[in-house]
Amino acid sequence: MSMYSLTPGFRVPALQRGLSSTEVALTRLNGLVAGGVVLSGLAVSAPPFEAFGAVGAAALVLNCAPGPRSVARWAAVGYRRVRERTAPESMTRQPGETRSWTLYPRHGAIQDPYLRAGWHEAFAQALVFAGNQCRSGGIQVHVTHHATVREATDHQQTVTVHIPQGVAPVRVMDTLEHELAMLGDLMPHIPDPPPTVEERGPGWVVLDDGRYASTARITGWPTETGGDLMARLLLGHDEDRSLATLYRPLPAGMARRSAKWQTMLGLAATTDQVKSDENERSSSTTHAALVDGGTLVDLDAYLTVWGTCPDSITAARNEAALITDRHRIRLDWLTGQQHRAHLMTTAHGASTRKGAVL
Repeated sequence: MSMYSLTPGFRVPALQRGLSSTEVALTRLNGLVAGGVVLSGLAVSAPPFEAFGAVGAAALVLNCAPGPRSVARWAAVGYRRVRERTAPESMTRQPGETRSWTLYPRHGAIQDPYLRAGWHEAFAQALVFAGNQCRSGGIQVHVTHHATVREATDHQQTVTVHIPQGVAPVRVMDTLEHELAMLGDLMPHIPDPPPTVEERGPGWVVLDDGRYASTARITGWPTETGGDLMARLLLGHDEDRSLATLYRPLPAGMARRSAKWQTMLGLAATTDQVKSDENERSSSTTHAALVDGGTLVDLDAYLTVWGTCPDSITAARNEAALITDRHRIRLDWLTGQQHRAHLMTTAHGASTRKGAVL
């Protein structure tokens, strides 16, 4: 059993998502500076007031959130929008090995509730195996589903696995391929080159094939959907839809440390008794899963709606908002990052590192 989380930032040690060397250095520098400020408060001489002011200002910028992002994230998005006109190749060409397959489950496996539960359990076991193959995280499993509307709706489901360089041996990729082959018909797949952005608008981009795309990150996921979510989200529409999920399984040791930190922070920062009881129940469920040999999985999900003109994109976004509201799903349409976000619902999103889409 795997435990999934759409809010990995809450777990302090969750550095397995592929931080760059610069981000690691900045994280350590931040810890040293904060430690120095705290120790200076214990010294004989009082610390300068400017030190506390700088730390408070930095905390305000990082935590003040107008909408779904903090001020610092909005500033980073604005800088990226000015600097980049399209997604750079370095975003999807990280060193390591990447393989992609098309996957089609057995007929009726997803419609039947019992077969669907077994299918998800087998997939969770593959994620647990992938996470436990290295001491530091980094293996990423990317699943996409594309519904192309023509005279008949055509479906394509792909699974892509990316193993960063130096994280795990090649045999792990072969073992994962055998694990995925148990889920259905698995065929090797070479994804098409990523489309380039020709034009950007307010919340959408025009690609080189003439299609309009708008991508949202799914920031809230319901615990139970009744089994009809995918059908409502991807089927019965006049335009194409794409849905992708990026899984980052943690190794067992890192999963335990993350669960411990999550429990400690939940107890320390929550004064609402009902919320505290909810966190306690969640932590007990996570603890039981870890005892049974499971792991924690950081999860990012993206939805792309397609259109032929700005009006069709607006209509598709409104329709997607109505469906997701019905199922209590929250969408963040990633304003200012659409030139990067549309890649996350393609197989090329498997090799992206943390920070590709803020």
